[in-house]
Amino acid sequence: MAHGKETPRQKMIGMMYLVLTALLALNVSKEAVEAFKRVDEGLVKTTANFMQKNNVVYADFESKALANPAKAGPWVKVARSVRERSNELYEYIQSLKVEIVETAGDLDAIVDGHVETEKIKRIDDTNIPSEILIGSNNNGKAFDLKAAIIDYREFLLEQVGEGHPNVTAGIENSLLTNDVKEHDQTVLWEYHNFHTLPLVAVITILSKIQNDVRNAEADALDFFFSQIGAADIRVNKLVPTVIGSNHITSGSNYEAKVFIAAMDSTQKPEIQVGKYETITAANGSKEYKMIGDYETLTIDERGMGIYKKKTSSLGEKKWGGLIKVKAPDGSKIAYPFEGSYMVAAPNVVVSPTAMNVFYVGVDNPVNISVPGIGDSQIRASMTNGKISRGKTKRFRGNFIVRPRKPGVEAKVTVTANVGGKAKTMGSVKFRVKNVPDPVAKVAGSKGGDISKAILSAQRGVVAELENFDFDLSFRVTGFRVSITDKGYTIDEDSGNNLFTSAQKALLKRLKRNQTAYISEIKAVGPDGKTRKLPPLVFKVK
Repeated sequence: MAHGKETPRQKMIGMMYLVLTALLALNVSKEAVEAFKRVDEGLVKTTANFMQKNNVVYADFESKALANPAKAGPWVKVARSVRERSNELYEYIQSLKVEIVETAGDLDAIVDGHVETEKIKRIDDTNIPSEILIGSNNNGKAFDLKAAIIDYREFLLEQVGEGHPNVTAGIENSLLTNDVKEHDQTVLWEYHNFHTLPLVAVITILSKIQNDVRNAEADALDFFFSQIGAADIRVNKLVPTVIGSNHITSGSNYEAKVFIAAMDSTQKPEIQVGKYETITAANGSKEYKMIGDYETLTIDERGMGIYKKKTSSLGEKKWGGLIKVKAPDGSKIAYPFEGSYMVAAPNVVVSPTAMNVFYVGVDNPVNISVPGIGDSQIRASMTNGKISRGKTKRFRGNFIVRPRKPGVEAKVTVTANVGGKAKTMGSVKFRVKNVPDPVAKVAGSKGGDISKAILSAQRGVVAELENFDFDLSFRVTGFRVSITDKGYTIDEDSGNNLFTSAQKALLKRLKRNQTAYISEIKAVGPDGKTRKLPPLVFKVK
């Protein structure tokens, strides 16, 4: 009750509470203690008024939720949780009051779960309240009460959120639990409020805390209710707007959306382009925040931001960000937006049809695009083979073709989703060939003169494709080494791509101007077929 919202009656009760507490500290007579009864009665009535007011606000919340669930629904959910937590703390404090009075034996002072202070007889008992609330080893219920108040306070502040200092200050002031300084010594909040005080004073203090709970509850409810529609943007200008497709193909229908855009011409929005994150607040509402590097657009005199971007690659480009405008309550509201545009190649197309070739047994990457149509809206089919979208990192963004039979023409047909309907955009014919045979090599050579040292140092035979655009590999699966010695031909075979010990021994027997023959070379490519390659002839120098 220290944040400027007290009525004259509340201020009077607060002043009386402070004066009587001071009198108790001076050990004033029973007459001063009797006065606490009147203060408690005032606090109980004020708390009842708060409860009545809060119940009216709760009813207004429910009415708003029925009228506009989308707008009021999240705040109604928060209000219900506040009511549950407030009642829980209030009832806990009430149970402490009842326990103290029952322990004192004044059962007649408890009526329907409420304490009537005028019926309390042992009003000046100082032992029972301390035993219950402080305890013999600081294990009394006042310590639990402080923890409950702190938890309740933090709960309310979390629901209110940041950026509302007046509301948070009111809640914090109503629910203070700070320790105090007395004679240059720190006194615990629990001792300051409940240690060795008369029973009626402790009951009055507990009533005051109940009053503070209802006061903080009221502050929070008023704020939450004000937030229903607080962020609604006021407009004073209507702008006719047309949004149509940026790029369409011949034969397609042009479609545009025509509508009225509302805006506030008295303030300029803040438009930020880049990546943003979505944050879900405690009350379930969504907030948005820019992350990483972003661009802030310049706003013209009409209140519109102009976005310019130099393009370098083809295809659909997506962009977006946040538009921030000031709400009537002074806060900034961020609205996410997204846009896209299509970057197409110039209208001159040169197609080298003589090179339209697919190879059997390998992945043939094909880039397919239609100006004005996004990649996700494009489909392709083919004859004499299978075409699918590339899934690996190497082929991502392309289509992959796997033709079946060499010598049979393949035709790729492209369709696109235009206005919700599949439309054929055209077909392209391709020749289908086998992958050419590789060339066998030893020491990077296809034959000829070679030194005996170089030849003897080689590990085996490799097969390479020459002057071929695809990065394909062949594996040698066998070959024969032959030499002529003393008029006889000696052969040794290998079952893989490496020279055997016997083959190496033959090569070491060669003398100057003698010849080594490598024949029966077999290699397997990505199509799984075995190919027989021409022999290699080396003359030792």
